[in-house]
Amino acid sequence: MGMQEYFPVLLFIIIGSVIGAALLMAGRLLGPNRPYDEKLSPYECGFEAFGDTRMKFDVRYYLVAILFIMFDLEIAFLFPWAMANGTVGLVGFWTVMVFLAILTVGFIYEWKKGALDWE
Repeated sequence: MGMQEYFPVLLFIIIGSVIGAALLMAGRLLGPNRPYDEKLSPYECGFEAFGDTRMKFDVRYYLVAILFIMFDLEIAFLFPWAMANGTVGLVGFWTVMVFLAILTVGFIYEWKKGALDWE
């Protein structure tokens, strides 16, 4: 394997970067630029900004994010197994069943602790 095999990838990266930079520059040069006070003010859901921008978030936001990542990774691990389900045999099947059982126990634990309740 030589470095010549990676030349198309390098060429793709270079051409993509050049086209992206050219489009950004064209937008900057050709696009209208008329800033005014209201346009430059902070926007918060149609209301004037209130409170400190560094206010603390409720821990439940982070729990939902962790749940999303957990189930996203679960799908990322299950998809290749589903594609190779016929070739992995019983060992592969029971390995995935143990994996799913551990995730289910964790999900039930979070559910019982109230991490999924929005009050």
